[in-house]
Amino acid sequence: MATSRQHRGAGIEQFSQWQWRGKNARGELQKGIVVANGKESARSQLVKQGIMIKQLQKKRQLVSFGQRVTGAQVAVFTRQLATMIRAGIPLLQSLTAIGDSTNHAGMRHMIHRLHSDISEGKSLAQALEAHPRTIDALFVNLVAAGEQAGALDRMLERVADYKEKIQALKSKVRKALYYPAAVISVGLGVTAMLLIKVVPQFESMFKGFGADLPAFTQLTLNLSAMAQAYWWQALLVTGAGLMTLKAMLKRSPRLVLARDRLALKLPVLGPILERSAVARFARTLATSFAAGVPLIDALETSAGAAGNRLFEQAILGMREDVVNGQSLNFAMRNTGLFGGMALQMVAIGEEAGSLDAMLNKVADFFEQDVEDRVDTLTSLLEPLIIVVLGVLVGGLVLSMYLPIFEMGNAI
Repeated sequence: MATSRQHRGAGIEQFSQWQWRGKNARGELQKGIVVANGKESARSQLVKQGIMIKQLQKKRQLVSFGQRVTGAQVAVFTRQLATMIRAGIPLLQSLTAIGDSTNHAGMRHMIHRLHSDISEGKSLAQALEAHPRTIDALFVNLVAAGEQAGALDRMLERVADYKEKIQALKSKVRKALYYPAAVISVGLGVTAMLLIKVVPQFESMFKGFGADLPAFTQLTLNLSAMAQAYWWQALLVTGAGLMTLKAMLKRSPRLVLARDRLALKLPVLGPILERSAVARFARTLATSFAAGVPLIDALETSAGAAGNRLFEQAILGMREDVVNGQSLNFAMRNTGLFGGMALQMVAIGEEAGSLDAMLNKVADFFEQDVEDRVDTLTSLLEPLIIVVLGVLVGGLVLSMYLPIFEMGNAI
């Protein structure tokens, strides 16, 4: 399967967009874009649609920079496709309608690829499998199960529900991570601007005083001189450091594991990340198991969906324990990563034969817990951030006015 995916992924680059003009069966002039892996393939698609081609040429640019398909867009696409198929609209016609309605180049490209592959006789699951960077294995497996059972609309709705809940959870975690980082970055940026642009104006005025400056003011002037002299070097080093760290994380699984383990130990943020990983694991496992995916395969899919390398390794270890005959709740207990509430719910689900329902309840509980913790974190951070910004900016302003105050007292 992995080899097949790699082969298909390598072939993605051969597909291009082809602009065409022609007449339909009623003789009306029409134009549009079709995605194909060659001019003859594009011509064949148009002929099947009853188009008398007048002009057909390759479009130069297929996907513009920055048009990567996001998980939120996949969730919207899945919901739209499920709704249209439930309404009785044929699959190809549904894909055409969704592709024509989106303005996102990357999403439109993917939908056109799906349409092209299905037109050539592939199933929807096979067409989706050619996009491993955008469509995960759970999506493919559930769609394949839906096609085999003749319940594609219901399975797509289940996938849409799953995607929407996972995306909502991700957005809450991002809020917890990005909000303080963004505000602190703005504070540092304002401080740097004051040091580089404003403080030098005061420095020229202080030179005419002919007296020693307060230590606090002198420290600020020294920081300003350093900022003026080395600001671009600092930006360059910071950018290079971030890029190097990103590259190292891509190449070193051990470094990723160390990062994720450290993240779980952070105060305030650590519990949010931990509960988010549990919620994503439970939601993915519940969705897979309810769709008829064997527990062992569902655990493998859930490992990658946890979003944390430490949890991923633990879940894969759980899979081995289940293969060896242990119950799921006992395997979870062995990892030491799951709390008593989750373990008890899973144990009850296994005994009652309702594991998927109990896992969904676990996911609901932890998702709500994450939301409450993020709201609490935000409310606590707001006054703290105000204090930090006040100290940074207010401290600089105070240091600049100290010599003026001392001069007034002396007079």
